[in-house]
Parts: sequence; structure tokens; C-alpha cells
Amino acid sequence: MIRVVLTVLVAVALLTASMPAVESARTATTAERVGAEADRLERAIGGVVAGSTPVSDPAMAAQTTVIVRVPTGFAAADLDRVALAESAERPDGVALAWRIDGGPAREFRIGTGPAEAAVDLVDAPVELRPGGASRVRVRYVDDGGPTIRISRVG
Repeated sequence: MIRVVLTVLVAVALLTASMPAVESARTATTAERVGAEADRLERAIGGVVAGSTPVSDPAMAAQTTVIVRVPTGFAAADLDRVALAESAERPDGVALAWRIDGGPAREFRIGTGPAEAAVDLVDAPVELRPGGASRVRVRYVDDGGPTIRISRVG
């Protein structure tokens, strides 16, 4: 009986000691996965811009729909917020911003591809689901100049 109690106490002590490392790994994994989603979105924007000409009618504009998947599960940290917003570093750019459980806001800047274009976030910031997938529409329009219009679908 004493062996069982000692085994349980040692197991609890080891678990308690390892929790900071587990949380650190979850945060790093989440950052990596969110960064990968930002890269996917940037490539999708570049694909729409490359070889396309902006037009004034949004219904006729080159467009694509991208599914942005926010990491979930045991290996990912719980996110409070995920959104496409103006970049804090560059006010003329867009970023995939995210925050873990009330912590500091973090972001991955998203480029506009090969063309210099303004970015218009419809209903900015474009809030995404903090746990799961969100569909985002990217359109290349002429709004007084080449403009990438980003909105959430659904």
C-alpha cells in the first residue's frame, strides 16, 4: 500500500514539474501553425494578384476562397482571438493577429504578392473562429487603384 501511495505522489510531482514545459511547447506549436496559415493566405493572395487585372465590379474580379484553420486540440494552446487586422508594424498592411488566453497580441504580417496593392478588410477587423476553420474570400478589385478586398464568408 505504501508503494502505491509513493508511486502516485512521485507521478503527481513529475506531472507538476513538467507542466510549464508542456505549456511552452503548446504555445510554440500554436505559433508555428498560425504562421503556416498566414503563409497559406499570403500565397493565395499572390495567386489571385499574379496574372490578374483589377476590375471595378467586385462580381467580375479575380477571387479565391481560402480556409484558415486555427489549431485546436491537446497540442495547441487555447486562443482567445484570431483576426485579420491592420498590421501594428505597418498600418498599410494586413496581419493575422492572435492572442492566447488574455496574453499579449501577436501577429504574422501577410504580404500582397507581386503587385503593390492596397488592402481593404471588409468589416475590419475580420474575426475568425478561435477554434476551427473559417472561410475567407479574397478579391482583386480596382477601387481607385489595385485593391485586395478580404472578407469572411459565413
